[in-house]
Amino acid sequence: MNISSQVYVKGSMEAVGLYCRAFGLEKGLEIKDEAKNEYAHCELTLNGKLFMAVSEAPKECDTSQKTAWQTMAFNVYDMGSEEAVRQAYDILKDGGTVIDPLGPCDWNPYCSNLIDRFGVFWWIAI
Repeated sequence: MNISSQVYVKGSMEAVGLYCRAFGLEKGLEIKDEAKNEYAHCELTLNGKLFMAVSEAPKECDTSQKTAWQTMAFNVYDMGSEEAVRQAYDILKDGGTVIDPLGPCDWNPYCSNLIDRFGVFWWIAI
């Protein structure tokens, strides 16, 4: 049995670019809508392994801007260096909401909780 993560956002093409820049990801399987301006499904990989998938949210899906803790988060850890965490932080916080700025917590020396401009909650850490 496997489990993987997928996020549904408004502006899936832009979100894919943002996540690729933030985490050094590459696009894998890409399925676009008929007009070729939204992703029905796009797999993002890191070192050839699935990191997450991104799809355009259905019209009726609530993608309103979130500014507080959510019930789910994407936890990206073991990022290798403070610089890698800082790069992701700087990209993800643009137009988003920082819940906890970069710094230490009880279990990690350099981390942050934030919500990106697509309403996706992230915990990023060294």
